[in-house]
Amino acid sequence: MKKRESDLLRRIFPLLAIGVVLALSLYFDLGRHLSFDVLSEHRALLLEWVSAYAVAAPLIFILAYIAVVAFSLPGGLVMTVSGGFLFGALPGGLYSVTGATIGAVALFLVAKTSIGDYLLARAGQSVKKMQAGFAENALSYMFVLRLVPIFPFFLVNLVPAFLGVPLRVYFIATFFGIIPATFVYALAGSGLGSVLDRGEGITMRGVMTPEVVGALLGLALLSLTPVIYKHFRKPAIEEIQ
Repeated sequence: MKKRESDLLRRIFPLLAIGVVLALSLYFDLGRHLSFDVLSEHRALLLEWVSAYAVAAPLIFILAYIAVVAFSLPGGLVMTVSGGFLFGALPGGLYSVTGATIGAVALFLVAKTSIGDYLLARAGQSVKKMQAGFAENALSYMFVLRLVPIFPFFLVNLVPAFLGVPLRVYFIATFFGIIPATFVYALAGSGLGSVLDRGEGITMRGVMTPEVVGALLGLALLSLTPVIYKHFRKPAIEEIQ
């Protein structure tokens, strides 16, 4: 019994560590350092730093993005916009996608190896049915969750681990699924300098225009095509049989 409890504690320790870091960041309000106001205030210094350390700056940015995502810290949107502002739309978007994907995969692996398998093994029938349905169309569902920011990013990072989504599917859906929105934010960041020069600020409403939202919803519906096809195909096969 003691060995089982010790094994469980060892498995959940990484997840507890992430929770502690998140709690401390909220307690000390570290999120205030990842804001558009701070970016605006220190933009000249940041641009000078990126210019002086052109080789190291992208790596440091990616590592910082990995930490933000892996520890579920607030500020992912600000990081992406900052990437576009500091490095340009294309490089900034690429660095953001890389950092976000690696951070999400790291968190996924921690959750899966800590208590994900443990919870699945002890889940009730309803949870197992949901897991089976999700697993059948995991790639399509994951694409939808990544393309349209319906749920918080950290939640989409964790839940698939508890539902038994394979790492390969999770990685593919995360990497390609976050590309459209990430490059939209990076593109907005690349034009942030002129916006700030006019004394204006950047807002979610300014970035997520109806056209952008419509495009993301269209991509999400396209991702659901295999699910819809399977749904209508099953009754047809049953009738033939």
